Amino acid sequence: MKTIDGFRLRKLGNEFILVGESMALINFNKMITLNETAAFLWKEAEESTASHGAFTTAELCKALCAEYEVSPEQAMSDVEATIASWREAGVIE
Repeated sequence: MKTIDGFRLRKLGNEFILVGESMALINFNKMITLNETAAFLWKEAEESTASHGAFTTAELCKALCAEYEVSPEQAMSDVEATIASWREAGVIE
C-alpha cells in the first residue's frame, strides 16, 4: 500500500486533519480527521512510502508497538481498522 501524494497531515488545535493540497484532491464535503495514534501511523506510512515506495500492515504494527505500550494483537487490530478507514476515505492505494 502507499499514501496518495498530495495529502498532508496538519495539526488543527488538538486534532489532526489530512488536507488535499491540489484541486483534484479537495473534497469540501469530507474532512479527514485523525486522532494522535492515527496521525502517528500516517507519518510512518508516509515515511515508508517515501523511502520504499509502499508501506505494510506489519511495518505499521511494529511501529505502533514500539511507540506505545500495546500488545501486538491490539496493535494489529488498530492498524487494520485505521487502514480500512484510510481506504474508505481514498487517501491510500
